[in-house]
Amino acid sequence: MDFENKVVIVTGGTRGIGLETVKAFYENKATVILFGSREETVNKAVEELKNENINVEGYYPNLNNYEEVEKVFEEIHSKYGHIDVLVNNAGISQKGPIENIKAEDFESIMNLNVNALFNTSKVATKYMKEQGQGVILNTSSMVSKYGQPSGVGYPTSKFAVNGLTLSLARELAPFNIRVNAVAPGITNTDMVKNLPKEMIAPLIGTIPLKRIGEPRDIANAFLFLASDMASYITGVVLSVDGLARS
Repeated sequence: MDFENKVVIVTGGTRGIGLETVKAFYENKATVILFGSREETVNKAVEELKNENINVEGYYPNLNNYEEVEKVFEEIHSKYGHIDVLVNNAGISQKGPIENIKAEDFESIMNLNVNALFNTSKVATKYMKEQGQGVILNTSSMVSKYGQPSGVGYPTSKFAVNGLTLSLARELAPFNIRVNAVAPGITNTDMVKNLPKEMIAPLIGTIPLKRIGEPRDIANAFLFLASDMASYITGVVLSVDGLARS
C-alpha cells in the first residue's frame, strides 16, 4: 500500500492506536500530521518518533472549537495543497454506573467522541470536495454494537460515531469521498495493560483467536480502508476484534 504524496491527519495520534496508525501510514510513504490534546504530549510524541527516524508534524487544536480546527486544517492545506486522509481517532472512555455519572461528564465524552469528530470531518470535507477525492476514517468500538455494563456515555458516543459514518458515507459518495469506521475489540493499549491479569484472562478466553488485539492490528485496518484496495468500500463499520461470526 503506497501513500506517497498523500497527506494523512490522525487525531489522538500521540499514543496507543493513534500513534501506531501514524507509524503505519509513515512506513507506507505518507506525509503524516498527528493531533494531540496538549502541547507537551504532542511534542513528546513527535520527538520519540523522530528518534525512530519517523518525521511527522504535530498540532494540538481544541477539537471542540470549530474555528481552531478550521485554522489548523487551513495551515496544513496551504502547506501541502491537499488533505487526502483523515483518521478521527481522538476519544475518551468512561466507567461507572449511571447514578455516579455527572451530566457534565456525559457531555464531555459526547463533545470529544462525537462533536469533535463532526468538526474535523466538516472541515476535511470542504478540501476533499475541492480536490475530488478523500477518505475519512473513524474509530468506533465493539461496544457500539453490544453496549457495555458500565459507563453508558462511551457506547452511546460510539453508536453516534457509527451513525455519522454511515450517513456521511452516503452523503459524500457522489464526491468520491469514502467514509468508514473501525471498531476495535479488546486492544493492548495502556488502559488494558493496567488491568489485572485475572480480569483480562477470562476475556481472552472468549475470543476465538485466543489473544487480545495489538494497536498495529487496528492501524492495519485503517491502512487498508484508506488504500486503493478498499476503493469500493464505504459506509462500513469494520470489526477488528478476533471474533468469529456467522
